[in-house]
Amino acid sequence: MDLQLEQIAPNFNATDDKGNDISLYEFKGKWVILYFYPKDNTSGCTKEACSFRDNFSELSALNAEVIGVSPDSVKSHQNFKNKFDLNFRLISDENKEICNLYGILGEKSMYGKKYIGVVRSTFILDPQSNIKWIKKNVKVEGHIEEVRAALNKLQEK
Repeated sequence: MDLQLEQIAPNFNATDDKGNDISLYEFKGKWVILYFYPKDNTSGCTKEACSFRDNFSELSALNAEVIGVSPDSVKSHQNFKNKFDLNFRLISDENKEICNLYGILGEKSMYGKKYIGVVRSTFILDPQSNIKWIKKNVKVEGHIEEVRAALNKLQEK
């Protein structure tokens, strides 16, 4: 099922990189940048995470919380976060329940082998948890600029 703009974002309960239980609705009252990525410590995912890290202050000033989600374990997230000094939460979705809720799994191919994996995607949610912006098949290069521009435009309304 594809999520639509203006729809209330599906809530989820998961574990973050510190081992804490987290629910999406804990962030009501803030803008949320919820981004899904395939795997910790891979080149594209590292570049994307570092771009969110480097723009975190500006995004925080816009009352936005950044949350990264991937199927990696809590331990993997801890290592990834420490290695690259990431300053936002990473959520472990090992059973891909959140990925399924957000409809971001798709057929991918590596070395000629097909598999179902995470399609790099970003959602911006307003303070009431309504979906205001969706970008799937994200290209890492220039993505943070797209997110910042979208957030600024949404907040002008």
